[in-house]
Amino acid sequence: MPHEQQPQSPDVLDADAVRTWSSLALAALGRAREDIDAINVYPVADADTGTNLYLTAESADRGLADAFPEVTDGTAPTSLAEAVRAWAHGALVGARGNSGTILAQLLRGVADVLGDEPAAPAGQGPGGLLARALTRAAEEAYAAVAHPVEGTMLTVADAAARAGEAAGAAAGTAVEVARAAYDGARAALAETPGQLAALGRAGVVDAGGCGLVVVFGALWQALSGQEPAAEPVRGRAVPVPRSPDPCAQEEDGPAYEVIYLLEATEAAVGELRERLDALGDSLVVVGGDGLWNVHVHVDDPGAAVEAGVVAGRPYRIRITHFGDERRRARGERAQRAVVAVVPGEGLAGLCGEAGATTVLVRPGEPPAVAELLDAVRRAHAREVVLLPGGAELRAAAASAAEQARAEGVRVAVIPTRSAVQGLAALAVHDPEGSFDEDVVAMTAAAGATRYGELAVAERQSFTSAGICQAGDVLGLIDGDVAVIGADLAETAEAVLDRMLGSGGELVTLVLGPEVPDTVAERLEAYVQQGHLAVDTVTYRGGRYSAPLLVGVE
Repeated sequence: MPHEQQPQSPDVLDADAVRTWSSLALAALGRAREDIDAINVYPVADADTGTNLYLTAESADRGLADAFPEVTDGTAPTSLAEAVRAWAHGALVGARGNSGTILAQLLRGVADVLGDEPAAPAGQGPGGLLARALTRAAEEAYAAVAHPVEGTMLTVADAAARAGEAAGAAAGTAVEVARAAYDGARAALAETPGQLAALGRAGVVDAGGCGLVVVFGALWQALSGQEPAAEPVRGRAVPVPRSPDPCAQEEDGPAYEVIYLLEATEAAVGELRERLDALGDSLVVVGGDGLWNVHVHVDDPGAAVEAGVVAGRPYRIRITHFGDERRRARGERAQRAVVAVVPGEGLAGLCGEAGATTVLVRPGEPPAVAELLDAVRRAHAREVVLLPGGAELRAAAASAAEQARAEGVRVAVIPTRSAVQGLAALAVHDPEGSFDEDVVAMTAAAGATRYGELAVAERQSFTSAGICQAGDVLGLIDGDVAVIGADLAETAEAVLDRMLGSGGELVTLVLGPEVPDTVAERLEAYVQQGHLAVDTVTYRGGRYSAPLLVGVE
């Protein structure tokens, strides 16, 4: 339930003011998101800056609400420090795109000042404190961007901070500082077309800066109770003039956007910045205290993820091909797309190369309905084939499909119960054929693929093949334990014997990150010796994949 604004003293900066600022910013970005999307031409004309800012603000607001749920009498949290930290953390974990990532760092900068329960210097009230917070926010945002460019939301943030600092130095109240920051941001935004060639050519102001003006307007409204006058998204013309191919200027840029959360030390993140800076552009790394949000544009998304693995523990990995974003910028949808849930970074890369939008799942952390629905939306197609990759995900996949259908997307869920069945379905996917025929063919290919998996028992347990002990290698076939062994390769051979006993033409092996290549070579030779007519293909599942997955078609 949205937090209702309460009358605010002109010099009160407390937790309730933060909550009000958050809810007002979210509502204002929601109203402006489509207009902001329409003027998005830098750094990539992907028509989603307004949406990314809105989704980041939504995550920030949710983080604040989750940390301090309202009680029946509507009591707000009493600690300004705790409130602003929760707000900044929510933005960090949910930051989207280049603009959303920068917004998250701006909020972190605010939290670094207001989140320490600071005492204002002598003669300086909440106005001076707010001014210092805005200055820190701009400084940290600049530091987070590998190669800052003027004429962007960084410029707008800096101008707002300088205007707020001047008001604070003159002993202005918090309301006066907020108003000065808002006016400074608006003035800086108007100058952006003359600072950045891409904006000047398109005749628009910077989209990220436009969103930031909205956020500063919400700050002033939260403290003053006065609503900023509605004003159009500014450019040299309305509607904004667009070239026949508004994204042509970006065709030579990197092909993928990679975003992930990362648990790592600050020293490791310093090395990560250097590695990612050499791989691509639009690099923004924000966060601190062991948790970071990483954003970069690259041609090799696997290398960007691998750099995160070297630095620490990456998760919530999102890889988006700019071809999809360019279609969105032109208002186009692909006719058909595939969304695949995969248990391994290597498999995610493999499916991505095959054209699928992927959802990476880690052991014990199945994706929620919202995550699957988000993937369907990111696929940006009229028709979507969803491969859940596990029986336990079928209910979530069905719910996501139902919600997507309500949004006008035709969705079919193929009941894949293993990643190898998903690979078999992808192999016969025909985006040029009819939707029904494609779904039937993919379903048949998945259903004709028997699947096996090798895992290591964590404890003594009763299984369908007998009692296993902790450390035993379990060979599962079609979800049931069929073999218990002591050695991975020997157990895999026993599983292959059983699976090939009823015939087969192709064996697919997906090796986990700790399994040596010698195991794959041994199993390939074993299949060839016993089944001359059977081919074998081997892939690396990557981090989070099982020790071994087996498919027999």
